[in-house]
Amino acid sequence: MFRYLLHHRHEPQECGVTFAAFKGRQSALRRRPTLASCEFGGHEIWWLVEAASEQQALELLPFYLAERASATRVSPVEIP
Repeated sequence: MFRYLLHHRHEPQECGVTFAAFKGRQSALRRRPTLASCEFGGHEIWWLVEAASEQQALELLPFYLAERASATRVSPVEIP
């Protein structure tokens, strides 16, 4: 398994649809804290996930979000 940072950006008027996309869909990302900038006008959401591939990482998101998201493979680093 690898770590991926999922990044989704949407327009201010799409906030409701973005969050509603999770309703009625099983996802390990539901009811789990993550980071978002919507409250401050940025309208971006980030998730740190574990998956076997970039595609599998994106499949954790509802289709509406996944088609507008990126998955970047990441690893922990120690900053000297």
